[in-house]
Amino acid sequence: MKEQFKKFLNEEQDPKAIEKITSKLNDLLMKNEEIGYIAVQKKPAITVFPDSIVLTNKRIIICKPKNLGLSMDFIDYTWDDIVGAFVKENILGSEFSFNTTTDLQISIDYIPKIQARKIYTYAKEQLDLLKNPVIIETPFAEAPKPIEEATNFEPEEIIEEIETEEVTNFAEIMPTVTPSYTETYEPIQQNQTTTGERKLSELSKEELFDKLQNYKKLLDNGLILQGEYDTYKKEILSYM
Repeated sequence: MKEQFKKFLNEEQDPKAIEKITSKLNDLLMKNEEIGYIAVQKKPAITVFPDSIVLTNKRIIICKPKNLGLSMDFIDYTWDDIVGAFVKENILGSEFSFNTTTDLQISIDYIPKIQARKIYTYAKEQLDLLKNPVIIETPFAEAPKPIEEATNFEPEEIIEEIETEEVTNFAEIMPTVTPSYTETYEPIQQNQTTTGERKLSELSKEELFDKLQNYKKLLDNGLILQGEYDTYKKEILSYM
């Protein structure tokens, strides 16, 4: 379990704080629940027992050590209970907060700025997925094969096969005409780019965020790899 949490030590997280909640989170995670990010409080003075905030694909978990670090309180809020997330950058760290459907406002201060931005971005992604669930698209159907010219049916033979009594019941019998051309279908070109696509530097923060959400949906649907998503995400965040 500890190996899975090493990736959360790249943005100034306190290793001791991460280590303390690792074993406890192992028992708290639900089925198919995955941790997206962990942020650790960092006050100006030495903080022996900092608060932590854990974001998963199902909820937000607030971790508050108590009894000199011997025990810990966990308070969780599912994404269905959250209506908005906010970040306020101060001189010393940032304050991350979110509102619930019951008009509660939960906040944790003194979060390092880079960590606060990461949890804000992750929270916005989850809230957007909740409002706009991803619809799995059916794969493209293969293009129909061209109609073959050789049908082995001749108009004269069809007319001869009709009995005389049946002919008198019709005002006019039109012979079938074999088409003198062959329809062709060009394969659907994938990954086409629009000629009017704007550069990232020309997009607003809201448009950049929407673009990031689209890449996240592609990743969740297995249409792009994790490495591709990380590259897109890094490039987009550099313009935000």
